[in-house]
Amino acid sequence: MTDTTEPTTGPENAEAPLHRRGIKSYVIRAGRMTQAQTRGLEEVWPRLGLTLADGQQDLDTLFGRRAPRVLEIGFGMGQSLIEQAQTHPDTDFIGIEVHAPGVGKLLDEADKRGLTNLRVYREDALAVLEQCIPEGSLDTLQLFFPDPWPKKKHHKRRIVQPAFVELIRTRLTPGGTFHLATDWEAYAEWMAEVMEPAPGFTNTATADTAPFVPRPEFRPLTKFEARGEKLGHGVWDLIYRREA
Repeated sequence: MTDTTEPTTGPENAEAPLHRRGIKSYVIRAGRMTQAQTRGLEEVWPRLGLTLADGQQDLDTLFGRRAPRVLEIGFGMGQSLIEQAQTHPDTDFIGIEVHAPGVGKLLDEADKRGLTNLRVYREDALAVLEQCIPEGSLDTLQLFFPDPWPKKKHHKRRIVQPAFVELIRTRLTPGGTFHLATDWEAYAEWMAEVMEPAPGFTNTATADTAPFVPRPEFRPLTKFEARGEKLGHGVWDLIYRREA
């Protein structure tokens, strides 16, 4: 099912939470479930899954320790997030994705690898950020390859908007980073246009590459991205730091 909700941004509800203004961070696409994905949702979800009904989280209690925290919005099939969680066992990761096959695959893989530093929401990311993630609690927020909504009439559906960026700022700890990546050059330019004037953020790019940065080693190269590189497709990364 494809989300066709038209965002409402009129002044009459400008103070309402983003997820209640008709703005969604996702579009649901149908997909078949494999046996492993079904196992992930049925057997692993009770241990690693989280819902809006759980309310605002105390992340130290959730993970049973105090550690750097990374949240990723829209992890797809979870390859990148799984690799990060396994490579960085001293960091805690929270993933948000609404696509059931992707959630199931990530949970199944996390269980097979014995990962304990990963939790998952199958919810709208805006609602999760507003209702469940405490202010100043994240060291990094990752938004990799979000839907570019290429048609001009759909640009208002793009998740990277000033109100969303401000919400991100409040959830990051001072000094924390917002890392964006896209393989659509026009969307990369859009991201920069929104982020550059955003209050409380500083671009980490150097003068010779600004506003973009080379792909950091800590962002795994996905199969999709590697295939695109072979075909000559570009990928643009942007990393902004929250100021105190």
